[in-house]
Amino acid sequence: MGNIFNGLIPTIMLALDTVGREQVGFIPAVLKDTGAEQAAIGQQITWPVVVPGDDPADIVPAATGPAGSDTSVGAPAATISKAKSKTFYLTGEELKGLSQTSAKATIVQNSFENAFRALGNMIEADLATEAITHASRAFGTAGATPLATNGDLTDLSNVAKILKDNGCPTSDLQAVFNSTTIAALTGKQSILLKANEAGSDQTLREGTIGRLLKFDVHESGQLSTHSKGTGASYVTSGATAKGVEAIALITGTGTVLAGDVVTFAADANNKYVVNNGIAAPGTITLGNPGARMIIPTGNALTISGDYAPNVAFHRSAIFLATRLPAAPDGGDAADEVMVVTDPITGLSFEIRVYRQYRRVAYEVGIAWGYKAVKSENITILLG
Repeated sequence: MGNIFNGLIPTIMLALDTVGREQVGFIPAVLKDTGAEQAAIGQQITWPVVVPGDDPADIVPAATGPAGSDTSVGAPAATISKAKSKTFYLTGEELKGLSQTSAKATIVQNSFENAFRALGNMIEADLATEAITHASRAFGTAGATPLATNGDLTDLSNVAKILKDNGCPTSDLQAVFNSTTIAALTGKQSILLKANEAGSDQTLREGTIGRLLKFDVHESGQLSTHSKGTGASYVTSGATAKGVEAIALITGTGTVLAGDVVTFAADANNKYVVNNGIAAPGTITLGNPGARMIIPTGNALTISGDYAPNVAFHRSAIFLATRLPAAPDGGDAADEVMVVTDPITGLSFEIRVYRQYRRVAYEVGIAWGYKAVKSENITILLG
């Protein structure tokens, strides 16, 4: 029986080429392990991270060299938590009716496009949620479009300041903006539209931004509005020292959600992002490095309004692991298996063909896991 993929490869590649230009910003911006080997649900992917050691010590001459302290190497883990596929099929009658027209190639291409797009959007949405709910602090005004004043990039420079204050490296910085912020940047920042000032006509001609204030700028269609919790009248229980992430709250009611941006009466200049929330009086967790100053007992907490998020981070702060879905030893009932890699996102998808009763089914699948590992290197620009 002939190889089905021989005639499909050009169609599949064309589908990838089209889908590669959808608005996915997080996938190309995060740290990725996209090896094509198979993995099971629940498998953990680990990578080494050197933990800061002791504080620098005085230099004391001695007969032997300094002993120093042991190097502590952490091993953050991201679990392969999802394995999804998109399947479509064509019956023998459908194939016969389409065989004399160009419609067959169009229908198959569109079906593959929808599969790649749907799976890519699911991964993109997971990364967006992970980033928003594990950020350290935020800048800007909820409900107001940032970077919308011509010649004023202070919204982005203040986000950069937060990352620098948190000790984030200034190389490989990433910024993923929602479509409203991108529209403001490309429509109102005249410095980006003037080739003689921007050094390129890419924004004017192509609508792309490239690098801005050391950030690689991306756009994501999965940055949806964050609806704040219903919490009201919460105050702190006991004084909170600088650097503490766990904040005990009492007397109030309602929810404080992960991703909520909060301030305290004694520290109104810092907008903290909640990483773990509450549904009743209890303890919330702020993103690392925690409180920037001492927050006294009985200090009122305020939750900022609903906001459209933009996220700035260092690439190593968010990890994505993708694998091919696991198959039993010796394979399953698939007649043919093929792996294709999206050249834009770097995602590898597995395509399987199953010859069934008077029809042919095509499955596109991928497995993935994700984790924000350095909240101090993630911040939110409110919109």
